Amino acid sequence: MSDPNSPQSGDQQPNPNGQPPYGGSQQPPPPPQQPYGAPQGQPGYSAPQGQPGYGAPQGQPGYGAPQGQPGYGAPQGGQPGYGGPQQPYGQQPYGQPSGAAPLTPAEDKQWAMWSHFGGVLGFLPSLIIFLVFKDRGGFTKQESKEALNWQITWIIANIAVSIITTILSVSLIFGGGYGYGGISALLSFIAWLPYLANLVFSIIGGVKVNSGQAYRYPVNFRFIK
Repeated sequence: MSDPNSPQSGDQQPNPNGQPPYGGSQQPPPPPQQPYGAPQGQPGYSAPQGQPGYGAPQGQPGYGAPQGQPGYGAPQGGQPGYGGPQQPYGQQPYGQPSGAAPLTPAEDKQWAMWSHFGGVLGFLPSLIIFLVFKDRGGFTKQESKEALNWQITWIIANIAVSIITTILSVSLIFGGGYGYGGISALLSFIAWLPYLANLVFSIIGGVKVNSGQAYRYPVNFRFIK
């Protein structure tokens, strides 16, 4: 008789290690493990985890990207970048006048004084000073204009006196020459009067202006306003 507890023929006893017996049916192999870097409940390396992976934006731009300030080499504060156009050396800032600098008070008085003293040499000194410095100093403009008007008046007066003395001299010569010596001396003195007047008034004007006072010639036709 067979033992009821003995295994029946055709039946296979299970392997105590949980593995099927040799030659028996095998359990299907476990699923392959996920490759390194693939998600396993959590994202793999470089996968998003609420924060961007390496090299991805993390609320701040990457290297070289703008971060509220321009990148390296970009213009900052409205200044041109390296190699951009720059204002040439010595040039005045944009919007400012490029004319000559105004005269200081001392220079203004000095050039005004020389415009009168220069009248001793003729009209050229006062004319040059007026043209060069009229827009750089108010006092120089005023006094050089007065001196130049005086020189014009003096030239006209000198021409008129020369014409008159010439006519009188010719009339005396052809009129018999009575009293020619005395009249000739008088006419010579009259001819020198404009030169003497110019010398005296030019010196007085220079002294007055040097003391800081404006000067007006006694007789002056102001052609230049």
